[in-house]
Amino acid sequence: MNPTTATADAIRPAIPGLVLRPYRHGDAAAFAGVANADSEADGLPWRTTADEIENWFARPRPTFDAARDVLLVELDGRIVGSTNLQWVDTTDGLREFRIGCALVPEARRRGIGRWLLRVSEETSAARLAEQPTERPVVFGAWCPDARLGTIALLEQEGYRPVRYFFDMLRPTLDEIVLPPLPEELDLRPVRDDQVRQLWDADVEAFLDHWGGFDASEPRFEAWRNDPKFDPSLFVVAWEGDEIAGGVINEINEAENAAFGRRKGWLAGVFVRRPWRRRGLARALVMHSLAVLRDRGLTSAGLGVDADNANAALRLYVECGFEVELRSAAYRKPFELTR
Repeated sequence: MNPTTATADAIRPAIPGLVLRPYRHGDAAAFAGVANADSEADGLPWRTTADEIENWFARPRPTFDAARDVLLVELDGRIVGSTNLQWVDTTDGLREFRIGCALVPEARRRGIGRWLLRVSEETSAARLAEQPTERPVVFGAWCPDARLGTIALLEQEGYRPVRYFFDMLRPTLDEIVLPPLPEELDLRPVRDDQVRQLWDADVEAFLDHWGGFDASEPRFEAWRNDPKFDPSLFVVAWEGDEIAGGVINEINEAENAAFGRRKGWLAGVFVRRPWRRRGLARALVMHSLAVLRDRGLTSAGLGVDADNANAALRLYVECGFEVELRSAAYRKPFELTR
């Protein structure tokens, strides 16, 4: 299928040598390079690697197939931009087609970003025709406050912020006080044959959180094979054979090398419903900070929904984290009339 249709073609920039093509095996390094250049241009502390991209794109699933849903922009044979699309049936009852675009700095402000956004919207319509739903349908995008140009584009195209999120930083791993665990719970490592149980517990705990994510088998395999996957960093609370809650900790060595830092990530913090309101989340967070400190790290980060119904933001502040940057989830009604 040609990814462009009439509406997108109408605003395609008249730039000699401009090509839009599907992602292919072997493009991971170029995709990562565009993403990193895009983040660097906006002063964002995020970096990825070809190995990460190759792993995440290697497993097609109904909601995302890199060979179909990732497009690359070439300019005179050089990859200078990308767009990717996936859909999620969200926890607030919608089907959301989530669009992500990135451009190297020299490709910005030439009309390419708007064109890519229109292409992704029209591709979403094709995906919806293939896999229809009774749910209301929206377009979605994620954008940190630092991306001023992207925010202006999204707003001009009819997107509006619907939810805010914070990246939080604990600048040091000093003064870690370990609170006691609730009675009948203990911390134990996760064996290889328990990794799926941990995944399922995490998915269950987030069913009542805003948004939603792909919890398919290919997504599980991608997580388990991610270069940052290291169960020795995980902090998991058990009651007998049941997982009560846990923290999926990780170390992004590529980011640490790029910024000359030793930072760990509390990439996922969860407590299952029967064990909430007992102080378990605080204990898991503080024990995670101790684990990261003992691995030689000097700071820690995490992401949080600013409107989390379980008061997670307040908990993290009390655990020594501070807001580093803010991002917003944007949405737009699914319609292509302009």
